[in-house]
Amino acid sequence: MFAPRTTPWPLVALFTAGYLAPYLLPTVVGRLDSGLPLSPTQAGGVGSALLLSSASAGFLLASRVDRFGARRLARIGLTLALLGYGGAALAHTVPAVVLGVLIGGFGSGTATAVAATRIAAQHDPHRTTTTGLLGVSALAGAVYLTVPHLGPGHGQPLAAIALTALAVWPLTGRIPVDAPTVESRRPAARLPHRRPGLVLAACMLCWSLAQNSLWGVSGRIGLTQAQLTEATVGAVFAIALGAGLLGVTGAGALGPRLGLAMPIGAGTVLIAGCIALSASATDLPTFATGEIAWNTIYPIVLSYVIGLAASLDSRGRWAVLVGSAASLGTAAGPLAGSVLSAQAGFPVMGAVLAVGLLVVSVPMTAVALRAGKPTLPVVEIPVDVRAGEDAYEAATAA
Repeated sequence: MFAPRTTPWPLVALFTAGYLAPYLLPTVVGRLDSGLPLSPTQAGGVGSALLLSSASAGFLLASRVDRFGARRLARIGLTLALLGYGGAALAHTVPAVVLGVLIGGFGSGTATAVAATRIAAQHDPHRTTTTGLLGVSALAGAVYLTVPHLGPGHGQPLAAIALTALAVWPLTGRIPVDAPTVESRRPAARLPHRRPGLVLAACMLCWSLAQNSLWGVSGRIGLTQAQLTEATVGAVFAIALGAGLLGVTGAGALGPRLGLAMPIGAGTVLIAGCIALSASATDLPTFATGEIAWNTIYPIVLSYVIGLAASLDSRGRWAVLVGSAASLGTAAGPLAGSVLSAQAGFPVMGAVLAVGLLVVSVPMTAVALRAGKPTLPVVEIPVDVRAGEDAYEAATAA
């Protein structure tokens, strides 16, 4: 699956640092709820603010990475993540924590935007994406196994994100200094494939909203509805993310053999079933089955969706915009999940989210089918009009 000499490891590391915060969302929200004077809904709102800040960075930088420079932006993003999450981990008042989370979220979004644009320009963006998802899943799994043993408080998962940014920062020296081409200097260049790109972005907003509505309250489902301990819930999450590693490895090995439509469409349908099962869990076997199956399939589908977005524009703008739309859905997820579960209960919430996923799977599959159709290149044949006139005059004279 991996080619060590050709894999852009600095981009993989940057991708991992940018995506770690969403992967740690359940423990971040749960620790904010238990470690600070916040209600579950308020803690979910703080998680949503983090991801909304991350999404705003993606929208702002989607077409500006070449202009500002990838290496410079990567360093700025990692620095903001280090200072924001690190400050939030050390703070003990709610306003200071919220401010730190907002700064850190913007840093995560900046790092993700740089990674997405550069990965889209790779020869095989799907392989690079799966490698990045493999890294973030492994790291998040290690954090889930470690955090319950470090004592109470809200700071541990936030500190883990900050330390990851610190560890990745030296690798930015291996990101090439941009020397923009004439094409990349044209800020007014139109986005190609605008209609399928907009459809995919809108669908990804809803897709991510459904995923993270459950992910944001999964810890509470395990603790309150399934009556499990924090250590047991953390172990389930770690195993689930480990299963996700196997799923990503399989997706990387398969590559484009299955096309894009089947993994995205069928995978989304399977995820809907996993969400309904996990949200209705009242014991360890059901909870573990739903979470593990879901986390196995989710990164597979995500890797193909990112690859689909990258195929719509070689400059990576659709990859960033679709990723930012997904971040908006991710941002609204914890709050939406908290409100839905509080009003209707976890099982009804899961059923609503599953139906929503089944609906958005249809246009996502349609975009993937359209993107998979080969197109004939347009060949321009130069015509020398003056030469034709000379040839005609010569023929007339003869």
